[in-house]
Amino acid sequence: MEYSAVIVAAGSGARMNLGYNKVYYKINGVPILQMAMSLFIWDEDCKQIVVVTDNRDYHEHIKENASGKIMIAKGGETRQDSVANGLEAVISDKVMIHDGARPYLDEETLMAVKRELEQEEAVCVMVPCTDTIKRVEGDYIVETIPRVELRAAQTPQAFSTDLIRSCMKKAQEDHYVGTDDCSLVEKYSDVKIKIVEGTFENKKITTMEDLK
Repeated sequence: MEYSAVIVAAGSGARMNLGYNKVYYKINGVPILQMAMSLFIWDEDCKQIVVVTDNRDYHEHIKENASGKIMIAKGGETRQDSVANGLEAVISDKVMIHDGARPYLDEETLMAVKRELEQEEAVCVMVPCTDTIKRVEGDYIVETIPRVELRAAQTPQAFSTDLIRSCMKKAQEDHYVGTDDCSLVEKYSDVKIKIVEGTFENKKITTMEDLK
């Protein structure tokens, strides 16, 4: 199954206090973004990688050429705006949207997403919630939500390109900002989103603590 990948990497890294975009922080000499791109670069089914980031930063820090497979799109004011910019450049009927700050996606998870996307219009990588989640009002607990009903969403989140573009357009018209890409499909379509079990290692690098 052929697909495009949109790698969202337009943040400022403010929470890590680096003074530059965290995706260019190097782990064992390799930028986080390059690690996040690696599986898509080597997957022959991935025909295009759209990296949403600053063009100058990318070419300063990333040396991977990938034979013309990679193109750069401009970041937006929000992550959702950045995804929308990336989607404009997508050429495939299927698209995976992945965080540039998730460098530990494994091949097994990627292959599972591909298998499901052959049959489904929307797929989300998720892991079980290990903490007990409480709903609160003010300073008081009002409900404990059963963990068996809860999952934590990761990326990649994968879609029919027409579906996510349509939902993105409706969200922009409504000035609605979702918490992730799947939330737009939940709000603006009747499509069921298939779950793929992910791994806890596929963490998003958000703070310096995450690097430990």
